[in-house]
Amino acid sequence: MRPRCCEQLFAAGYASCFASALRLVAGQRKLDVADAAVTAEIGLSPNGTGGFQLSATLRVELPDHIGPEEGRALVEATHQVCPYSNATRGNMPVELVIE
Repeated sequence: MRPRCCEQLFAAGYASCFASALRLVAGQRKLDVADAAVTAEIGLSPNGTGGFQLSATLRVELPDHIGPEEGRALVEATHQVCPYSNATRGNMPVELVIE
């Protein structure tokens, strides 16, 4: 299904929250992520029992000076800190993509 207004608002909130959490975690690790960007894509699909379910893909663009392993660890740690991630954990699938 094509995302509607509610899913778009949820995506904007999730991306913004994740970006703030990313800055927090990066700051604790003394990493500069001023040029980072986060985009959230929210999907809506049938859940198999007559209802619908949400899914999310978080696309995180990190600065070039952060290597792949360090970037993956940073994004995974951010996923543990982000309030939206904590609210949705176990309730909907969330895919983390580092670009």
